[in-house]
Amino acid sequence: MKKDIHPKYVKAVVKCGCGSTWETRSTNPEIKVEICSSCHPFFTGTQKMVDALGRVDRFQKKFGDEYFKKTTKKKPVKRRRG
Repeated sequence: MKKDIHPKYVKAVVKCGCGSTWETRSTNPEIKVEICSSCHPFFTGTQKMVDALGRVDRFQKKFGDEYFKKTTKKKPVKRRRG
């Protein structure tokens, strides 16, 4: 390996948006994340909408509950050849 071309590998503190912190190693001394295993719905078993840009709200406002209702399919009309 060439000398003096690799970044320093130092202890890093990871900070989550929920307030949870832990220590690891990285080239950056501080890492900020939005979601971690302490607050992610997959690991906690609770359902929570994670929406940073308001996309879920805009979708629900645009389509509402009508979008999720099941519709009955009509059978295609058979035409006679003639």
